[in-house]
Amino acid sequence: MLDFIRIACAVPDVAVANVEHNAQEICKYLAEADGKQVDVLVFPELALTGASCGDLFFEDALHKAVKKGLKTVAECSREYPGVTVVVGFPLRLGMQVFNCAAVLFDGCVAGITAKRTLTNEEKRWFTSGEHAAEQEIHDSGLGVDGIFGAGVEGYDIPMTDGFYTFGEFDPIGSMGVVFGTDLTAPSSHASTLALQGAELIVSLAAEPEVVGSRAMRHRQLTAQSEALNCVYAYCSAGMMESTQDGVYCGHSMIAENGSILAENADFTDSGYMIVMDCDLGKIRAIRRRSAAFQSAAADYAQFEPDAQWIDWDSFRSDGSLYHLNKLPFIPETKEERESYCREVFQIQVSGLKRRLKAINCNPVLGISGGLDSTLALLVAVEAVRQLGRDASTVYGITLPCFGTSDRTYRNAWDLMKKLGITSHEISIKNAVTQHFLDIGHDPENRNTTYENGQARERTQILMDYSSTVNGIVVGTGDLSELALGWCTYNGDHMSMYGVNGSVPKSLIRWIVEAVADMPAFAPAKETLMDVLDTPISPELLPPDAKGQIAQQTEDIVGPYALHDFFLYHVLRYGFGPAKIYHLACRAFEHDFDGATVKKWLNSFYRRFFTQQFKRSCQPDGVKALPVSLSPRTDWRMPSEASYRMWMAEIENL
Repeated sequence: MLDFIRIACAVPDVAVANVEHNAQEICKYLAEADGKQVDVLVFPELALTGASCGDLFFEDALHKAVKKGLKTVAECSREYPGVTVVVGFPLRLGMQVFNCAAVLFDGCVAGITAKRTLTNEEKRWFTSGEHAAEQEIHDSGLGVDGIFGAGVEGYDIPMTDGFYTFGEFDPIGSMGVVFGTDLTAPSSHASTLALQGAELIVSLAAEPEVVGSRAMRHRQLTAQSEALNCVYAYCSAGMMESTQDGVYCGHSMIAENGSILAENADFTDSGYMIVMDCDLGKIRAIRRRSAAFQSAAADYAQFEPDAQWIDWDSFRSDGSLYHLNKLPFIPETKEERESYCREVFQIQVSGLKRRLKAINCNPVLGISGGLDSTLALLVAVEAVRQLGRDASTVYGITLPCFGTSDRTYRNAWDLMKKLGITSHEISIKNAVTQHFLDIGHDPENRNTTYENGQARERTQILMDYSSTVNGIVVGTGDLSELALGWCTYNGDHMSMYGVNGSVPKSLIRWIVEAVADMPAFAPAKETLMDVLDTPISPELLPPDAKGQIAQQTEDIVGPYALHDFFLYHVLRYGFGPAKIYHLACRAFEHDFDGATVKKWLNSFYRRFFTQQFKRSCQPDGVKALPVSLSPRTDWRMPSEASYRMWMAEIENL
């Protein structure tokens, strides 16, 4: 199951106190929502009457019309059994009037929730829902002709605390219903519902607009959805309400864990519907990984919610409306990306700076002229600058061998010179050749021994050289390489402090580009731009006849964009192969066909499982992104874990 749910917020052109008209408008949106495969359709607070009826809320005629209007909407919902409807209306019980929301599906009312937190003005007409708890609505006249009732004996309709589950015995999701004032309440009912398990919070609102209100709601909904790790749909009464004493805004938003996924465009609005897919799988994954949420939820474990169930066994959404970033580690807009990259860079710098200061030593790096070592070099130069030291206290060594190309060799030297570090060249050709003689390896056999011998020789020289200059070897390997095991054990796999270990390959080029304009790096900008244009390669096999790079990493292990996409959804959410495949096919639909995605997904899982032993002993390194593969802080996995189940799932795609 993909766990997507399609949500719509509809704001009809209300006719104040004309219930028949409003019911028909609601039914029109219900039909439209069904055509768009909507799972949950939310209307504003008091949508059936209009929120601005004033003292008409006391009138018998209005409440008689409400009973008929609600019956009309319920009968309409029977025609569209795939849509769950949440609609606001006033309910009179005895001498009290409650501001309510009804949850309807397939001709039934699953339950009615009454508003708890009332404004001073609302208290003139309504009683708080706290006084309606545990009531059964049987004398209200709503049970006419058996239209209502969800498996409840007779025609009684439960007055709930706002908790609903989709599916009775094997739920596929859960929903909490609140009202607009809950968003600003010091202790929100939404928090209680979320901690009791509600993954989707729907909020029915009706608030006259004042300057700054829209921006304030935007901030509050973003913060609330993130704090509660939930999907939050907010739907407010529109501008066709009475303007006698104010203008209603018609503001609707659909948020997911701190991100606004959909929002109406106009400042004041009415007569529209917004539709968006949300991923409940993400919500569950985030909650499972959040110790803070688990701890808070434990306090509510003893209080079982008075849940009403909605008889569904699956959602209709296929997730096609859900926006996917095919480079999920990288913000999509240029402004956000540059700010994000500079922040990541400063975290890397701070980590290395602290380590250098703690042990009073100097950074030593192997400079290949490639992307990873370039970023590590920039981090080291900035770290010593912030420590008040000269750039010459950074020691860079280029270690050419059989696969070094003219382009990377030239760029390595240009970078070291232009950045003013202490630079050396130590060719390892003779040492590696001697090593091959010692172990009886034919240099013409260019297998993994041929490649690994070079990587380990480089690391040995860096380690030994660092002791001569009071230095530590700064590792250059990145997160993507660690995930795939694309590193030589105890070769480039090892260092004394890794600065790139939590940075994926797809992000590194953007960080280099974002910091290239910093004053300390200005002299090397032209070279940095050429490094960005250089194909990614370990350069362990000889160049071609033209001296160009012959061994390109992505031809061997696959596109890093795909692997980083897979890695993000494994580490961040724990999604399985089937869902990741579905997401990747959508995100990369213009880049790769399904067979290609499946091929590299298979390769990713095989490598990810079999190469854990390299990650289990990786060196210290700064964590700059929300996820990493550090065995100390983020990812603990046995090196002998079987990947059979994952591969079987891929086989069946």
